[in-house]
Amino acid sequence: MSSEKEMKVIGLAGWSGSGKTTLIVQLIPALVRRGLKVSTMKHAHHAFDVDKPGKDSYEHRAAGATEVMIGSGKRWALMHELREEAEPDSRSLMRHMTQVDLLIIEGWKAEGHEKIEIHRPAHGKPLIQPDDPKVVAVAADEELPGLPVPRLDLNDVEAIADFIVAHCGLTERAQPQKAQKGAAE
Repeated sequence: MSSEKEMKVIGLAGWSGSGKTTLIVQLIPALVRRGLKVSTMKHAHHAFDVDKPGKDSYEHRAAGATEVMIGSGKRWALMHELREEAEPDSRSLMRHMTQVDLLIIEGWKAEGHEKIEIHRPAHGKPLIQPDDPKVVAVAADEELPGLPVPRLDLNDVEAIADFIVAHCGLTERAQPQKAQKGAAE
């Protein structure tokens, strides 16, 4: 029997240009300050590569390797070539993630995990929320009268972090105090 608790998952979904990535890079430190271990997973709608032609790992993949792992004293990365396989869904990819307190998923707005919709009415795009029962809140930069889920202020990162912690049932942990330079001098 595993003693690990289930990793909590929340998505940030919205139309291109709504500010999902900007919000995520602000949310991560706000959640980490609460003592939480946070990972992210991002969906790309286009071909992408994290490697460069001419590098050994790129050449291994170009030669036909299904997976190439590269590691150093700072990080490691595993690249898996799909070749003729179908694109995996977010659940399939989550199985490859290390267990943390919270996994934030950017994109995959049509999948079945709970999400916070990022919405900017000035962009003229429709809300996703009316057609997606998995949208548990909308973070917007304007009021949205009649919204059946909580509306979060897109510019109040701490309040959004508070919502995520409460909604996901996460327990904040005190961070150890770092010694201040010169304090004992």
